[in-house]
Amino acid sequence: MASFLPAPSIPRTPSEQIAAALTDPGFGRYFVDHMARAVWTPEAGWHDHALVATGEVPMHPGLAALQYGQSIFEGLKAFRHSDGSVWLFRPGMNAARFARSARRMQMPPLPIEDFLDSVTRLVALNLDWVPSAPDQSLYLRPFMFGSETLIGVRAANEYTYICLAMPVMPFYPDPLKLWVTPDFARSMAGGTGDVKCAGNYGASMIAEHQAHEHGCGQVLWLDSATRRWVEESGTMNFLVITEDGELVTPDLNGQILAGITRDSLLAIAAEHGLRPVERPLAFAELRDGIESGRITEALACGTAAVVSPVVGIKSPDLDLVVGDGTPGPKTQALRGHLTGIQFGTAPDRHGWLHRVG
Repeated sequence: MASFLPAPSIPRTPSEQIAAALTDPGFGRYFVDHMARAVWTPEAGWHDHALVATGEVPMHPGLAALQYGQSIFEGLKAFRHSDGSVWLFRPGMNAARFARSARRMQMPPLPIEDFLDSVTRLVALNLDWVPSAPDQSLYLRPFMFGSETLIGVRAANEYTYICLAMPVMPFYPDPLKLWVTPDFARSMAGGTGDVKCAGNYGASMIAEHQAHEHGCGQVLWLDSATRRWVEESGTMNFLVITEDGELVTPDLNGQILAGITRDSLLAIAAEHGLRPVERPLAFAELRDGIESGRITEALACGTAAVVSPVVGIKSPDLDLVVGDGTPGPKTQALRGHLTGIQFGTAPDRHGWLHRVG
């Protein structure tokens, strides 16, 4: 394993400017002083691991990623606890998923040890940027792209890995209504639905725009083949809670992203009197369950979003209210439990936290 060591003489943001940024960090508004970087070539493999100044990346217009979309990314967070310590949440799962995404996109996987070293050292070098206010955290964006100059359809022969960091608030601070688009699909059998590649998100933006036009905050995707099966939300996994105590989420069928927050909620469900269930979820079952009251709550989850209550489902011929139209008690309890683990106010019985520094 090669270590990501800091380059010399990187300018530091004055502490008063950092403090000002942390009063209202938004999401992606401010970036820490350093970023992690490494390069891969067939001859040298992964090399030039370093923590360098956050800044522009020189590139040729013929960059492979710009021409052919070889680009993947991850998202994870670091949390400050009340004693001042800083912790990453389940970074090993992000590292493993990053490697899976790379293999699917015909890119060289970054060794898991290198991924973990990059995020840990990056946070450790920028501890002043980790917020201490409630609900704030340091968001990490590792990504990799084909950095060869290439006009010719093949996998690139050079890749660059970068990890950025930024203080953030939750991505969706308010409860969500989801739009069931009749026109677009996110994934298909044999496609890249279970991969965090940039193209998936670019292709989904038109449906999100459509959702906003209909008064919704995000999309609820159905399967592309039959439009019968619920898959996931726009930037999140989707779950429902039933009147008989099940926490149901669509099973991972190769077309749904294996969310780390999703996995975490399934793991803690039993502590809230819920039975975690992964299985196909038909949209007709979702509709009928909401209308009859058998489905009492709905929620969406992801690293950026954390846990977002879903209070409505809308389509061209439906406008459903989930429960009484307010965040459900089980959803709020699950969110409180998960964030409690992340921020150190609830016990970490699963060993999910990784201390930095």
